Amino acid sequence: MDLLAPRSQRRTLDELHDRLDFTAGDTRSKRSAFWIMLTLSSVIAISGVIGDSTATVIGAMIVAPLSVPILGVALGIATGRATLVGRSLLLVAMGVLLVIVVGYLFAQLLPNPTNVLSNSQVLGRTSPKLMDLTAALATGLVGVIAMIRRDVGDVLPGVAIAISLVPPLAVVGVCLGSHAPSLALGAFILFASNMIAMIITATVVLVATGYAHEAGVGEARRGRAYAVLAAALALVAVPMVVNSLSSLWADRIANATREWLTDVPGAQVTEVTLHSDTATVNVLAPTDLPAVEQLQRKVDDIVPWNPRVVIVHTVGSRTGDR
Repeated sequence: MDLLAPRSQRRTLDELHDRLDFTAGDTRSKRSAFWIMLTLSSVIAISGVIGDSTATVIGAMIVAPLSVPILGVALGIATGRATLVGRSLLLVAMGVLLVIVVGYLFAQLLPNPTNVLSNSQVLGRTSPKLMDLTAALATGLVGVIAMIRRDVGDVLPGVAIAISLVPPLAVVGVCLGSHAPSLALGAFILFASNMIAMIITATVVLVATGYAHEAGVGEARRGRAYAVLAAALALVAVPMVVNSLSSLWADRIANATREWLTDVPGAQVTEVTLHSDTATVNVLAPTDLPAVEQLQRKVDDIVPWNPRVVIVHTVGSRTGDR
């Protein structure tokens, strides 16, 4: 696998342990840096989420150090070091708890927490889809290659932005503090999928580039870890597949609604959401709408489980509409 990690640029196993194992080398400095940077990243991410600022959230992604113990899990699996896996997972769990608690506390200070739940930073992270998992797998691959090669370290900020670890956890805390546990669960699934994808791709690359062989670890010792990772991936993939299908059905319902509104001048479909057995359609129109039963029949023909159609009709038109 010289293509992934040329020998002239490949970091040694000892170098990786020094970078990813918080008990190797100057442990006190490593841990203090981790917790300081994670706390600051949490504050930045939560401020960006509450203020609906994409630029601020991106800043938190660059600062976030959570990828280090996550890659430490992958290194422990690839080299058969159960203690490294355990320590790294514990560090990740404690970091997750820290970010969620900070987000929860910030939400308590908001005058109207429900306003936060409708901004783009929250909505964009509470309904993860299968493409998010695909992107996480690809990003994890880039991240581990940047870690094992000395000549591509400059891409790590881009990897941090793409993998998005702290912002979803910030959303979890804010949603819990705003009494929206279902949204918090969606954001946590996004974080979990990103973390698992990073561990899987990192483990595969570390094994393929010879670190497992260098550590003298056979395939049998890694089999149980592979099974656990596969089960975890399947677990987070299920809701993401459901969300992806829901998005597809929602698009089809939106098209059916536009056909239903053909004879209503100036009518527009502003949003369609599909949750369980209810399809909520938001319509902006200056006049009365056709009978809902007509749209219900169209939706019954489209969606196999025949969800109940709820119309939210806002009377009026957009600025500039005639």
